[in-house]
Amino acid sequence: MPPELIIIIAIFVFVIVTAFKGVRQVPQGDKWVVQRLGKFSTSLSPGLNFIIPYVDVVAYKVTTKDIVLDIPSQEVITKDNAILVTNAVAYINIVAPEKAVYGVENYVIAIQTLVQTSLRSIVGEMALDEALSSREYIKTKLKAAISDDIADWGITLKTVEIQDVNPSATMQHAMEEQAAAERARRATVTRADGEKEATILEAEGRLEASRRDAEAQVVLAQASQTAIQLVTEAIGEKEMPVVYLLGEKYINSIQALATSENAKSVVFPADIPSAIQGMMGRSK
Repeated sequence: MPPELIIIIAIFVFVIVTAFKGVRQVPQGDKWVVQRLGKFSTSLSPGLNFIIPYVDVVAYKVTTKDIVLDIPSQEVITKDNAILVTNAVAYINIVAPEKAVYGVENYVIAIQTLVQTSLRSIVGEMALDEALSSREYIKTKLKAAISDDIADWGITLKTVEIQDVNPSATMQHAMEEQAAAERARRATVTRADGEKEATILEAEGRLEASRRDAEAQVVLAQASQTAIQLVTEAIGEKEMPVVYLLGEKYINSIQALATSENAKSVVFPADIPSAIQGMMGRSK
């Protein structure tokens, strides 16, 4: 092969390689960081781009899509010395690739560490019950705490979500025992209150029954007194109606005695009128 042909072929290959190095096609959703002689030069947007061959070099390829960063679980001590296990997830977007690659050694690790540190600080200022019930508050505080810091790296924090805020295994066991003890205490108090109320109601029932019995006896006594007075006024010195009235009461009393379980025998006087007269203190 003639030397001239070899030179022509070499020049042709050089031109092709040079053209290939000078043309860059960036896919949608990416940005490429270009260095010129070791120094940042420009960022290539999606589409067809041209750079200076052998002088410009694509040093970093950065995605512009939203990135989901999983924040590892960690133990956090609350203000009242309770141990919680927390983790989160952060959604970020790189808006300035040159700041993200030159501003921090590894922005993924940096953001994960920053979120963990801020989360420990926020939860550490809260009591256990408050931390367990205030996820939205923690989320808001966490987002405000890290947004400004990562903005210096050309990164925007879209949102951050608290996945879990759970007591540690030891803390959960202690809380379960405390809850069981509290339920037992409430059951005991409720049972004692019920027994107290039942005793009070029973005593009030007995008191009311006794009061009613006393009122009934008074009414009966008044009725008997009135009956005797009316009979006395009606008969004057006549004895037979009185004898009849007292005899009737006497027989009723004997019948009640006869129906008693302890009664063995009942003896009726042969001469009831004489017995009644004797009760009245009179003789024939």
